[in-house]
Amino acid sequence: MIGAIIGDIAGSRFEFNNHKDKDFELFAEDCHVTDDSVMTLSVAKAIMEARKVIKPLANRQGSGNPGSDFYALVEWMAVKYMREIGRKYPDCGYGGMFAQWIAGDVPKPYGSFGNGAAMRVSPAGFAAGTEEEAIALADAVTKVTHSHEEGLKGAEAVAVAVFMARHGKTKMEIRNRIHRSYYPLDFIIDAIRETYEFNETCQGTVPQAIEAFLESTSFEDAIRIAVSLGGDSDTLAAITGSVAEAFYGIPDDILSKALTYLDPYLRGIYDDWVVFMGKECTIP
Repeated sequence: MIGAIIGDIAGSRFEFNNHKDKDFELFAEDCHVTDDSVMTLSVAKAIMEARKVIKPLANRQGSGNPGSDFYALVEWMAVKYMREIGRKYPDCGYGGMFAQWIAGDVPKPYGSFGNGAAMRVSPAGFAAGTEEEAIALADAVTKVTHSHEEGLKGAEAVAVAVFMARHGKTKMEIRNRIHRSYYPLDFIIDAIRETYEFNETCQGTVPQAIEAFLESTSFEDAIRIAVSLGGDSDTLAAITGSVAEAFYGIPDDILSKALTYLDPYLRGIYDDWVVFMGKECTIP
């Protein structure tokens, strides 16, 4: 999950001023967290809080399957925490429709296929014990806003890629799964970089972000490839970073620096997530 946040931070300063090269300072003074990080942490919070009420999220070794009540609760918690946390950060870069959804009295899905569905979904891939659970969690946290089939597909693809990477699948296995079930990965980044333009849709962002991961040699290299593509840089790198974290892990120096960009409230959610996932948080 922190991989998405690192990608968001690294790409934040290039969102409207693209840098189509892998050579750049990863963390600079004008880097910052955007809505990608805030909503990723909100989804993580929703999953954690739902698990406190209904336990079976499945024991992550795969011996149980959460029932429909659990996913209904995750959906409710996603609405609660995306709105509650989102309102604490009104100027972090929400799209127009999503900003209205956060501020409105009666939140309803609005048929979006924007890439916001994919940039926030990585906690579903990390928390799930089976691929089916990853898909069900992705659907639960996505359909509350991005109810268009392309929005759901984008979120599912990222959650599946994260789940597969976390559970030791090879890049070829991940490529084949995404290509077969979600998007044709019939291009390479170098071939599309020059002409690739800003795109806020899942179908114009998710396959490119996953391809950036597939072509990488390390976590940092994955982030650099994603940013170098241009376009919606922070969201591309957030999606790439979520899968890259699951596959490579994250170097301590990168993690330590990234955490300095989180304020105490957001850092608290991250720390809770680390405990939830069964790891000790050793970064001060």
